[in-house]
Amino acid sequence: MSAEVILPKVDMDMTTGTIAVWHVKDGDTVKKGQPLFDIETDKAAMEIESPADGVIKIGNAPVKAVVPIGTVVAMIYGAGEEPKAFSGGAAASAAPAAAAEAAPSAPAAAAPAAASVSDSDGKARATPLARRLAKQQGISLAALAGTGPRGRIVAADLAKAKPAAAAPAAAAPAAASLAAGMSTDAVKALYQPGSYSVTPLDGMRRTIAQRLVQSKQTVPHFYLTASCTLDELLAVRERLNAQAPKGPDKQPLWKLSVNDFIIKALAVALQRVPAANVTFTDEGILQHTVSDVGVAVAIEGGLFTPVIRAAETKSLSQISIEMKDLAARARARQLKPADYQGGTSAVSNLGMFGVEQFNAIINPPHATILAVGAGVETFVPVNRQPVLKTQMKATLSCDHRAVDGAVGAQLLKAFRELVEEPALMLA
Repeated sequence: MSAEVILPKVDMDMTTGTIAVWHVKDGDTVKKGQPLFDIETDKAAMEIESPADGVIKIGNAPVKAVVPIGTVVAMIYGAGEEPKAFSGGAAASAAPAAAAEAAPSAPAAAAPAAASVSDSDGKARATPLARRLAKQQGISLAALAGTGPRGRIVAADLAKAKPAAAAPAAAAPAAASLAAGMSTDAVKALYQPGSYSVTPLDGMRRTIAQRLVQSKQTVPHFYLTASCTLDELLAVRERLNAQAPKGPDKQPLWKLSVNDFIIKALAVALQRVPAANVTFTDEGILQHTVSDVGVAVAIEGGLFTPVIRAAETKSLSQISIEMKDLAARARARQLKPADYQGGTSAVSNLGMFGVEQFNAIINPPHATILAVGAGVETFVPVNRQPVLKTQMKATLSCDHRAVDGAVGAQLLKAFRELVEEPALMLA
């Protein structure tokens, strides 16, 4: 019995995936569980395995093709079955011209005949995703020619159809749409030809742009800044690292960073000020019981925000080990959706670059994000005498829909107290 190879949804926000590499060739014999191809989303690269044993026939899904989720990209035919030509696959490609040449073209007269393909109940044969998208877009499946196995309509086929005229009442208010920036042509016109090069937007950069614009336009930000004295924290860090247990190779099993203390301090502060450990929704405020803290990790071409779950319950060494693992997998683009989805707040630390203070943009659904700068030695008054201290500026960005000014101030105050007296994190 034949089996469909479908591009799966591996991320909550994923609508398309890019095929990075095929591990098999058209006509190869494959085993169930054998890696067939890798897909790249805006956040990760993942192997997709064969759902069955048999001979694989690959559709129009070349490397670098951008494929809608739910699309059938290949068929696997079992013993005794005759492999058939298969043209399902990508609706768009990173190289449109190459995709157009590779895609088989059907005669114009073939479309009406293919459109009469239906199941036993009289409904047009289509994948569940195609049915859902057609309903959302007001497209009649009866008028479509399917390119999937046995004429089945797949999501890619909807790109060829024209949606039905939408009712006036269904039109979204103009005020609800996001403001558009300058067009590409308008921007290029400001510069001399030949004075620049163009790097195409990949999935990650496009997603970052869309989400941050959406955040700034839909989330009312306000900012609070405090200076934290780090001397005691730095002394405790030095003592703990000196006492870290060693492995068989005589190397320490962990090494605490200042960021590990910051993650722990924010997590405990959220427990002390539960009114700030929230998420805004249209129906109400979600009150979280644990402190899931996201941590911004810079990678080439973008960033990830993996989450330390229930960080308030973990020791500093646990946070350190977990964070190093998450950061390494983020840079290798091997994070799983469970590693970065959700979270109740986040930390963005640019102190290692010498940045002393900045304002971070909230990453929905979080209601807050803490921007941390470098520790700088400066004289501060102690008993009316100047004393040299190491101070760090921390700026809390808050979503005013869920966190009021006084609540944000209480959270930042609790964070500062924990950073300045790290023993309180362990109480």
